[in-house]
Amino acid sequence: MKKQFIISIFVMMFVCLQVVCGQAKYVFLFIGDGMGVNQVNITEAYLSALKGERGSASLLMTQFPVATMASTFSADSEVTESAAAGTALASGQKTNNGYIGVDPALNRLESLAEKAKKAGKKVGIATTVTINHATPAAFYAHQRSRNMYYEIALDIIPSGMDFFAGAGFANRDMYFDNTKAPDLFPLIEKAGYFIAKGYSDFKANAGNAKKVLLVHERWESAGGIPYAIDRSDRDLTLPQMTEAAIDILTRDNKKGFFVMLEAGQIDGGGHSNDGAALVREVMDLDEAVKIAYAFYMKYPKETLIVIAADHETGGLTAGTDDLRISILKNQKMSTGRLHGRIRDLFVSKDGNATWDDLKNLLSETMGFWKEVPMRWIDEKALRDAYEETMAKKRTSSDPKLFNDYALIAEKAKQVINENARLGWSTSSHSAGYIPVFAIGVGQDLFKSKMHISDIPKHIIKIANY
Repeated sequence: MKKQFIISIFVMMFVCLQVVCGQAKYVFLFIGDGMGVNQVNITEAYLSALKGERGSASLLMTQFPVATMASTFSADSEVTESAAAGTALASGQKTNNGYIGVDPALNRLESLAEKAKKAGKKVGIATTVTINHATPAAFYAHQRSRNMYYEIALDIIPSGMDFFAGAGFANRDMYFDNTKAPDLFPLIEKAGYFIAKGYSDFKANAGNAKKVLLVHERWESAGGIPYAIDRSDRDLTLPQMTEAAIDILTRDNKKGFFVMLEAGQIDGGGHSNDGAALVREVMDLDEAVKIAYAFYMKYPKETLIVIAADHETGGLTAGTDDLRISILKNQKMSTGRLHGRIRDLFVSKDGNATWDDLKNLLSETMGFWKEVPMRWIDEKALRDAYEETMAKKRTSSDPKLFNDYALIAEKAKQVINENARLGWSTSSHSAGYIPVFAIGVGQDLFKSKMHISDIPKHIIKIANY
C-alpha cells in the first residue's frame, strides 16, 4: 500500500512537472521569410490607416502574450540568408551561408522536425514557395548547397515526414552526364505520398491518405505560389495549407505533431521593394496563424504556437515627415504582375502604345491620377520612362523589350512607395532584428532577446523531442 502511494505521488509530480515546465503535444512554428520588425509594424500601420486611425489595429500574432526579438547572423556572416537561417531555426546551430542542414564542417545536423519524427510525432512542412527552397529544406534535407534542388527534393523520401505542401519544386528537371534524372513526382508517389494538385483535389481525394504532398494547382510553375495581392481562386494559400496540415497530422494520431509553415513570399516583397505586396503577405500569414490559434483554443494546455522569421529583407523603414501608407490599397497587383500587364499592353497595340494608353493602365492598376494624386515629379518620372522605352516603338522581337517593361513597372513602384513614405535601404537581406511571438505551453521560454538558433532549442525542450 505504501509502495503504491509513493508511486502515485511520483506520477502526480510527473504530471505537474509536465504542466509547469510545459510539454507541448502540438507545436506550430510559423516562419515569415524576410519578416523583420518593421514588416510587422508597417502592416499594422496599414490596417490602422484603412480604418482612418493611427496605430490601433493589431495583427493576431502581435497580441500573443510573449513578444520579443532575435538576431539572425550566421556562422560566417553578419547578414544571413535563408539556408543558414533555416538551418539555425531547424537545428539550433549556426552554419555558413548557403548550407542546408549541415554545420560549417559539412557534418549532418538533426532538425527539430526529424527529432519530432523520432519521438513518434507526425510532422508537416509547408511553404508558399517551392518545397525544395532553402527554408523548408533545412527541416528535412542535408546538402552542402541550397542550389542542389534535385538532391534536396529527394531528401523528402527518406525523411518519412507526413505532410509537405508548397509550390512544387524548383529545378525539377535535372541532368547528370547528359541523362535526364527521374521525375520527382513519381518517385515521391512511389514512397507512399498522395500527391494533391490544389486544395480542391486535396479535399476531394486525400481523405484516406496517410502521407500527403500538396502542391498548388498550377504546380508546373517553377516559382512560388502567386503573391496574395495577385491571387486567384485556383491558387493554394498558407491558410489552406495550415488547415490541410492539421487534417493530416491529427488523423489516427494520439502522440501529437510538429508543423513548420513558411510565409515565403514576404521575402519576395522585400527583395523587390514592393510594399503593397509585402503588407498583404504579412496579413496572409496572420490569417494562417488564426487557424492555428483556433486549434490552440481547443487544446490550450497541449499546444504551442511560435511565430518568427529567418532574417529581414529590404532594410524597410517607414515615414519621413509622415506616413501615408493607406495609399498602398490602390496598388492592385505586384510589380512583377504589373510588368506583365505592360508587356500585354505593348503587344495589344502592336508596339504603338501611347502615353495615354500607359496612363490608363497605371490608373487602373496603381490608382495613379485617381486615388493617388500625382506630383509633377512623379508624372515626369513615369513619362521619362515611357519615352525611354515604349515610345521608341520597338518590335516585339527586340531583346531590350523586357527591360523596357521592367523599367516602367519599377518607376511605378517607386512612385507609390514614395507617396506612401516607405523607404528601402537594400534589395537584399539585412542584419535587422526579427520579431518572435509565442503563445501556449512553455511560452515563457521565449520572453528574452535571443538568436534564431535558440528558438528550436526551446521547442525541443518544451515538446521533449
